[in-house]
Amino acid sequence: MISRFLRAGAEFERRLRLVTADRWSGPTPCDEWTVRQLVNHVTRGNLNYIALLHGASAAEFLALRDADALGADPLAAFGASLAETAAAFSAPGALDLLLDYPLGPVRGAQALAVRTTDTVVHTWDLARALGTDETLDAGLVSWTLSNLDTIYAGLAETPVSAETTHRFFAEPLGEVGSSSQELLLYRMGRRGVVHREA
Repeated sequence: MISRFLRAGAEFERRLRLVTADRWSGPTPCDEWTVRQLVNHVTRGNLNYIALLHGASAAEFLALRDADALGADPLAAFGASLAETAAAFSAPGALDLLLDYPLGPVRGAQALAVRTTDTVVHTWDLARALGTDETLDAGLVSWTLSNLDTIYAGLAETPVSAETTHRFFAEPLGEVGSSSQELLLYRMGRRGVVHREA
């Protein structure tokens, strides 16, 4: 599980290294976020999951959701958050802890699966925002798509329930493509043809 999370993080970091100074304020597929806000969301998310492992409450998680975690060096901040999150979830008993997650109590193992999925999907968001190769790691796509129901099982809102409020997850709209990646993106509320570099 830790290796899968690190793999997802490495894919995100590969796109992050392509962000130039003039792109930080640019738009992303997440309408409310610029590139910097998207990267901050992923980085801050890592730190907030560490806090949950250390006993933070759902309210504390939400209060810090948009707090700046990037500082003057976003690449270094993300890299540090990735390593620290992997270390925190690798601690003895961490995967069995019951965490006060905002969408409902979850064990550490499920929280890490949610974190990994979030990173995979936001990797596509960042790639689309930068106009670079949007092809996601096929193994990560396959794992995420095959396990979506389990990953979000029992949560108050999920991307796999027709009755969800879409407060935290975008609503699937339009037509779905034929590939596994396009199906995953559709289920996670992403739209548009996947762009691949020649």
